[in-house]
Amino acid sequence: MKNNKFFLILFLASLLINLTNAQDEIFDLTPAEKVSEEQIEKRIEEIRMGDLIIHTQPGATVKIEQTRHEFLFGTAIPDELAESAPRSFNEEDRKKYLQVLEQNFNYAVHENALKWYSNEKVQGQIDYSIADRIWEQCNERNIPMRGHCVYWAKDEFMNNWLFPLNNAQLRKAVVDRGISLTNHFKGRINEFDLNNEMLHGDFFRRRLGFGVINEMAWIVKATNPEAKLYLNDYGILDMGFNSGPYIKQINNLLDNGVPIDGIGCQGHLSMRTTMTTPSEKVQRNLDQLAEFNLPIKITEVLFAYEDEQVQVDELNKLMPIYFAHPNVEAVIMWGFWAGSHWQPHCAMWKEDWTPRLQVDAYRDLVFNKWWTQLEKKANQNGELKERAFYGDYKITCNGVTKNIKLLKEKGSAEVNF
Repeated sequence: MKNNKFFLILFLASLLINLTNAQDEIFDLTPAEKVSEEQIEKRIEEIRMGDLIIHTQPGATVKIEQTRHEFLFGTAIPDELAESAPRSFNEEDRKKYLQVLEQNFNYAVHENALKWYSNEKVQGQIDYSIADRIWEQCNERNIPMRGHCVYWAKDEFMNNWLFPLNNAQLRKAVVDRGISLTNHFKGRINEFDLNNEMLHGDFFRRRLGFGVINEMAWIVKATNPEAKLYLNDYGILDMGFNSGPYIKQINNLLDNGVPIDGIGCQGHLSMRTTMTTPSEKVQRNLDQLAEFNLPIKITEVLFAYEDEQVQVDELNKLMPIYFAHPNVEAVIMWGFWAGSHWQPHCAMWKEDWTPRLQVDAYRDLVFNKWWTQLEKKANQNGELKERAFYGDYKITCNGVTKNIKLLKEKGSAEVNF
């Protein structure tokens, strides 16, 4: 009996070693090099800042005020913001919500209002009214929106009426959905997550074959040639257990002609509330995805810890990594108010609108450390040249104010007084 136990232990140990080695091969769990704070700051200066050049009289005082980031700092917006939604916000909360939204974010996405199960609960009865109203409220505040999502791959998020359809009927429903959504928001929303979470669901591929992803993409592109299509999935950045499969999936899709314009990485990095996220693994996984030479968006950020200080520590650790990466174009919080949030304990604002510690940390980065605000005098040649973060500016000199954009694609901007 003892010999049997001994051999069983040896067998299990051998199996564990083999599984560990297999994981290392599949998911690349080899040690990753940590990027220092100094390296991150240097990268930020190199890729997020350009030259503002002001021509004026020698010695004139110039005031430079940034008014908006070019980089996208976004949030998901719940259905309840729309007045017609079930459980709609009361007027006081709606007013406060919109105020906080405008003061802290320059980009947005519908949390649920653009999903198929929200838009067509009954076959043929299509309703975009809540999504439209949320878009209107964002547009009034100059906040562009991305589309989440045209399709969703997981069975549990399918409309019930889809399941009994035969394959021909299902394919027609897929075509109708793509045309309807894309056409309805054409000119307003020109970027979409195509088929959400394909690593974790295969409803359409299981029923209609792998080629259906190509069909989905070209339905959207044919309806709106300006549309940009993103993949979107989770478990990619933190421990990276899905990074290997994600890279393989992207390669397969590209090899099969699917027009992918960008990569979405969900930022639900802290689902295990007792574990923090190794920054070096996030950096490495971003670098691996960047080899596709496509824009990357961190699409659904939250820090699901009970301890507010740990939330802050994770935010301060990860946000600079995202901002310093040349392929990352957006960081999108998955909501910000506990009064309407998937995980209220980690929302930036509590239900009574008291800010959590995250708020000061977020604003210190976005509107202080990564924000340009200064007043200086022009040199003896009447020139002032300053490094500044890409974005919109209000520049004042000799009682005259001019608005100017400093864009990454140009690298510099000049203004004459």
